[in-house]
Parts: sequence; C-alpha cells; structure tokens
Amino acid sequence: MSIKAGQIDKGTALLIKDQPFICVEREFVNPGKGSAFVRLKLKSPTTGQVLSETIKSQDSVEDINVEILDYQYTYNDGEYFHMMNNDTYEDVAVPMANFEGYELLMKDGETYRCTTWNDEILDIQIPSKVVYTVAEAEEAIKGDTVQGATKFVTTETGLRVRVPIFIKQGEKIRVNTETKEYLERVND
Repeated sequence: MSIKAGQIDKGTALLIKDQPFICVEREFVNPGKGSAFVRLKLKSPTTGQVLSETIKSQDSVEDINVEILDYQYTYNDGEYFHMMNNDTYEDVAVPMANFEGYELLMKDGETYRCTTWNDEILDIQIPSKVVYTVAEAEEAIKGDTVQGATKFVTTETGLRVRVPIFIKQGEKIRVNTETKEYLERVND
C-alpha cells in the first residue's frame, strides 16, 4: 500500500528500506515558489534509528498495515518491557532501548494501546495526563512561603517532578507525560 506524503500524520507507520518506521514529527511546508513538501522525523522502533526525510507532498511512500491492540505492562527487567496481550495473554518482550524514558512513565498493571506490526510492538501510547502516587517527597522548609515555592518529588515509577511545597508523600498528582510537569493534586 502507498500513501501520499501530504497525508502522513504523527504516528503513521511507514516502510522505508524494508524497515518499519513511525512518524514522530511532521511539518508541512508550502513555499511561495515550487511545490509543497513534508518534512518528517521518523523513528525505527526496532533499532531506535532516527531518520529525517523531506518528501514532496504529492509523492507516495509505502505505509504498512498496523494493528492497535491493548497490552498490559507487567514489569521491566532493566533490558525489556514485558507486556501481555489482553486478548491472547501472550507475553511480549519489548526492548527498553527503543522507548527511552518510558520506564518512568509506565505503571505496572496498566493497559496501554500499542501499535503492532508482524507481532512486534512498534509504538506504546502513553496518555498525555497520568495520575501517579508520590513515593518520596522532600520536606517543605518552615517559613518557605514564597509565592510559587516548589520542591521535587519522586513518583512510584521513579519520575522526578517539580511540585508545589504542599504536596506530601502518599498523595496522588496528575502529570503531563509529554512535558513531565505537575498539573494538579488528585483527591480520590
């Protein structure tokens, strides 16, 4: 199958040089003179290789048929994420090197939507806002009442987040997973 370059979106899976790639950034450029083109940043989920491609918007590239399936994250062993297919209960080992930093965002036992191709996980979709439990919190310094005073906390996944000084250990906070910034305290 082929797709016009102008139709490629973030998350589109493409086959380039017989390797699967996921579009991680897309910029459509329409210069005053000449034909429009698309600037793409592509990442190989199997090797971690990053490609930058510039393609005329009317040119075609080969896309691949992928499936979106639910996988439960069970644990990581330092080298692989172990994910269980929610339909078949099959365990799949996904190289952590292909998803750098995800170990701080993914929670044990949570289900994630995954893009798969040929029984291989190409992409793990982490929600843009996730609730974490504060595992460690620095104590607020008495008298530190400066407006907007903050401190660092560590979540149950190991993610360090700057939060307001009133956040305590054991509390739940909502975090933007793209910027890794505190959004709000969550009351059950």
